[in-house]
Amino acid sequence: MSLLTIILNIVLPPLAVFMKHGIGKTFLISLILTIIGWLPGVIHAFIVND
Repeated sequence: MSLLTIILNIVLPPLAVFMKHGIGKTFLISLILTIIGWLPGVIHAFIVND
């Protein structure tokens, strides 16, 4: 995992997921989790972008 990906996972989780997986189910889940709360979005981004 690159430094850019780690920073994006923390700052903008949906963008980090989009860069790796594109627009799809994973991106939408990340977006919803980030809207609900920032921390669930960050955790999801780290798990998905592992």
